[in-house]
Amino acid sequence: MSKQNQEGITVKKDENFSEWYQELMIKAKLACYTKVSGCIVFMPKSYAIWEKFVFETDKLFKKSGIQNVGFPMFIPESLLSKEEEHVKGFVPEVAWVTEAGNKKLSERLAVRPTSEAIIYDTLPNWIRSYNDLPLRLNLWNNVVRWEFKNPVPFFRTREFLWNEGHSAFASEKDARAEADDILGMYDKVCSEFMALPSVRGFKTDKEKFAGAVYSEKLHYMLPSGRVIEGPCFHYDGQNFAKAYDIKFINNKGEEDYVYQNTWAVSTRMLGTMFTIHSDDKGLVIPPKLANEKIVIVPILFDETKSKVLKKVEEIKKSLKIFNPILDVREDVSPGRKFNEWELKGIPLRIELGPKDLEKKSVVVVKRNTGEKISIKIASLKKEISKLLKTIQKELYDNANKLLKNSMKSSKDIKETIKFVKDKKMVSVPMCKGEKCEEGLKDKMPGLKTLFIDSEKKISGKEKCLVCSGKAEYFVYVGRTY
Repeated sequence: MSKQNQEGITVKKDENFSEWYQELMIKAKLACYTKVSGCIVFMPKSYAIWEKFVFETDKLFKKSGIQNVGFPMFIPESLLSKEEEHVKGFVPEVAWVTEAGNKKLSERLAVRPTSEAIIYDTLPNWIRSYNDLPLRLNLWNNVVRWEFKNPVPFFRTREFLWNEGHSAFASEKDARAEADDILGMYDKVCSEFMALPSVRGFKTDKEKFAGAVYSEKLHYMLPSGRVIEGPCFHYDGQNFAKAYDIKFINNKGEEDYVYQNTWAVSTRMLGTMFTIHSDDKGLVIPPKLANEKIVIVPILFDETKSKVLKKVEEIKKSLKIFNPILDVREDVSPGRKFNEWELKGIPLRIELGPKDLEKKSVVVVKRNTGEKISIKIASLKKEISKLLKTIQKELYDNANKLLKNSMKSSKDIKETIKFVKDKKMVSVPMCKGEKCEEGLKDKMPGLKTLFIDSEKKISGKEKCLVCSGKAEYFVYVGRTY
């Protein structure tokens, strides 16, 4: 194997997805491992993308009237245990602090798996009457969830970055209505910046967030045929309010409990974006999230070197709005430079050699398709802007095609299994029994319910895919990552 191949991706994406993804993470310098099992380093490239994602999302939050706050990452066990269903859902994942220095603590402290307990213990001091509502808070923080096997960078790590939103309302109607606002903001950033289309759907009772009345999420299809859960919204009703005694005086002068929601998006979306858009050459970054949108590679020969270098410096200055990289290394061949920048995912490459200089033009190469375009230097800035918009749209359209082509329907278990093996998610009729949901994995290892299909209604004649009893709704089933 040549050195060049060793430096690049050596595994085909469609032949061994997991191995390909692991190589992509390391060789594109997105993440590296640490001595803490299941915890990764977000390297500058991936963290810069996360910062842009946070900036755009936070901008929408603030415009919507949501305020950012900060709460402790340590939660006393007594607070965490106030809401039984919530605690039951998180107990296997909680990391505990039991000692400080050489002294045992009088009470165990949970390292934040999520912040409901610590926030809701505080809210009774903030909320007195309906005039204090709605209260819409957001935290950008890190959380720790310990219980899992086989860590995967960005997708499944013990510590990850996210936002967690917590809101309280005076009425059930107002609380439920927030779903469209929150999921709309998440979808706007994920689709417009990450170039990721999604399917919105309610989770089954078995799959909903612990402590919630219902959960609704955006879902994405990976090229591996696995479905990944993205941004989520949970309507919690008065469950937490009653557990943490969050009351207010309503406009009728009566005491009532608030109605609450929780919502979140995590660095899992980075992994989703990386896997959907990237290819066998390496990373592909949507232009709107790329820190450096262009790399300029001069083709140098001794007799024309000075003229070419002078021109690429001029081009770099004229395109500074795109934060260009100028690669003038003379100990690395142009071919290896091309491979390196393709691996790192720079959206556009500009090549300039002596022949191009004579024609007063450059060759521009699109990272996502490899298409080469000759552009006059005089119109370069205008054309680069157009090309970046084109790439952004092409990435979205390709991801949308993958998603739409992956959605199937069936009423037969054998056909359903065939579809799932063929990297699809399938809308099937089911009853609402948890035994039938559990029974899916007996039909096919890894098969599970994904979300309720709200587009299709039961006629009354359909039979549950698992027990053959009366079906109560259509549910998408498939495998998750």
